[in-house]
Amino acid sequence: MLVKRLLIVLPLVLGVTLLQSYFWVPTYDSQSVGGSDRLRTYIEGSSGDAKLLNPILNADSASSQIVNLTFDGLLDYDENLKLRPRLATDWTITEEAYLIVRRDRRFPDGRPVTTGALIDRIRRAIANGRLGDLSAVIQSVEPLPASRRTEIITVPVKKSGERPTFVDVPVTVRVPERVRLNLEKVDQDLFEKLTPILGQRYASDFRYERYIELPSDLEESVRTAAEEMFSTVLPVQEHNPIILFHLRQDVRFHDGHEFDSGDVKFTYESIINPKNLSPRTPDFEPIKRIEVLDRYTVRVVYKRLFSPAINAWGMGMLPEHLLNEEALEREMDAENISGSARKTFNMRESRFNRNPIGTGPFRFVEWHSDEFIYLVRNEDYWDGPPEYHHYYYRIIPDLLTQEVEFRAGAIDSYGALPHQAKRYREDPEYQTFSTLQYAYTYIGYNIRRPLFSDPRVRRALGMAINVDEFIKYHLYGEGEPTTGPYPKPTDWYDHSLKPLPYDPEGAVRILNELGWEENQNGWLEKDGKVFEFNLITNNNPIRNKVMTIAQNAWRKIGVKCNTQYFEWAVFLEDFVTKGQFDALVLGWSMGFDPDLYQIWHSSQAGPHQLNFIGYKNPEADRLIVRIRQEYDRDRQVQYAHQLHRLIYQDQPYTFLYAPLSTLAMDKKIVMVTRPKDGEETYAPIKPTKTGRVGFYFNQWRKLELTPDF
Repeated sequence: MLVKRLLIVLPLVLGVTLLQSYFWVPTYDSQSVGGSDRLRTYIEGSSGDAKLLNPILNADSASSQIVNLTFDGLLDYDENLKLRPRLATDWTITEEAYLIVRRDRRFPDGRPVTTGALIDRIRRAIANGRLGDLSAVIQSVEPLPASRRTEIITVPVKKSGERPTFVDVPVTVRVPERVRLNLEKVDQDLFEKLTPILGQRYASDFRYERYIELPSDLEESVRTAAEEMFSTVLPVQEHNPIILFHLRQDVRFHDGHEFDSGDVKFTYESIINPKNLSPRTPDFEPIKRIEVLDRYTVRVVYKRLFSPAINAWGMGMLPEHLLNEEALEREMDAENISGSARKTFNMRESRFNRNPIGTGPFRFVEWHSDEFIYLVRNEDYWDGPPEYHHYYYRIIPDLLTQEVEFRAGAIDSYGALPHQAKRYREDPEYQTFSTLQYAYTYIGYNIRRPLFSDPRVRRALGMAINVDEFIKYHLYGEGEPTTGPYPKPTDWYDHSLKPLPYDPEGAVRILNELGWEENQNGWLEKDGKVFEFNLITNNNPIRNKVMTIAQNAWRKIGVKCNTQYFEWAVFLEDFVTKGQFDALVLGWSMGFDPDLYQIWHSSQAGPHQLNFIGYKNPEADRLIVRIRQEYDRDRQVQYAHQLHRLIYQDQPYTFLYAPLSTLAMDKKIVMVTRPKDGEETYAPIKPTKTGRVGFYFNQWRKLELTPDF
């Protein structure tokens, strides 16, 4: 087969000269002659190779691309960025809530708290409708006897300026009598709504030390850190959200083995197994337990409110029969692994990571490192086989070579650089898709510095920068101004907010009102100090341009800005993670979820944390927590818009722009529709309203002639 042979030869000759590369690549027409195999083959170019083709271990974009084609999750996002079923046919989210019976407390009317009295009062309040909408949500209230348990808790021990170390501590817990409330949906305000029954301070001043026993020989620092976790070990009021998944019964892994509940439970257990060092662990840490109710039903119980948790189930499911302990033992036997190497062998070392077997639309065939990865379509895919029969992921590090091969027809798509995008959009041979990335670039101010503590100062600095001009002349129009912390294509972004106006005169007026006046050298000065600071970034061409533009803009209003860039590792370790900077230029790549806890919550402003600018606002903290504990999407949108507006008002960043990404493809690639009755039809490729071009990839196919749409 001509194409497959070329894929092996090309990487050996591409590095010689551009002329040789072009000589070896056939034109599209010559590839199409003699059959339709090339028409049914999609070839994608990548600047980097994959690392691990395992959904719980991969952490790079190349690996993710292949994993997404070979594995399925229980759910994923639809065209409108709302969750849709995949390996799960449906799911319901309910809640079990627990309340310790505090016999040391009295009800608001002065009567003592007992288990029977507490249940009776809640039931009567439900019957009388005194709990508002909560009366319709609570399905049952029941007593639980006292119990005893032992467990291991992982305690973070912090030292000033250093990363915390983690110590496993055994604890014995005597659980007092409790009341369990079963709710048909999650309500993060449940206990607040029960205040008329419980009283204002029901959960305060609980004597945890009476119920939780620590080892007597603990170091003092570990003991202190463990005691700070007592409220999570034995919460007086506890939310346990529950997701009940019903699984498809017509799904098989690529080796023919049927997918079922055991694979879901095994995937979770593999993630939380510390030996595997999965980067997905934080997504699954909130899970309390997983229960396999039957072969196609899984019940996931969470130990606290955490609405982003459901998104984690979009990750691909692993085949238990190929990766469980027995399978790894067989693999070690086959590889003659013995001794100490056998004791440390884990999933990361399994050959599965280079020979993945999932349930996805494509099956893995072969992987030649730094050359290509080859997949074929899954003929038995539960959602119908893809239109493309073959998929190649070619490793072409040089972008110029990528473009040459794209124009010659040896790869099927090309991510145009900003200065190329207009040319491709105007070329009649290609179809192009320009979409906003889920990312933005910003200037962040270290709010710990007195110079930047006033939001009016930060607003003035932002008003001095002509963002539209930067987008036009430096990004070639391939970007849009942005105003806040969420990606623009999502519902979380508040589009009613307008970018800061370019108004250098207005910026000067604000600074003058704050006491900054021009000195004889043309710099703004206050109390004998010049308005001067350092702006830094990493060695990145676009960020370097942003830094230069900002420096010149601020010079015009009398602000003295010194600039410097560093290699990424130095920039990150010596400045960002330690908070040792005045201001910096950086960017965030964002996901689909509205949870911004790590970037903006005040608790995340310490060394080696992501709120490295030190932003602290109690109202922002409140909204961030409500967003991550809210399971109703409409309410999440409402809270996200409030958070967006608050951060916009505070201007801890000068939000600059969201970059556009332009994908070019041959016009012969179309979407195929196969009605149950009648002939197949073709339509132009359409991105979703959120800009995702490849959402309908399984319906793509290349035609022999350019269609006349």
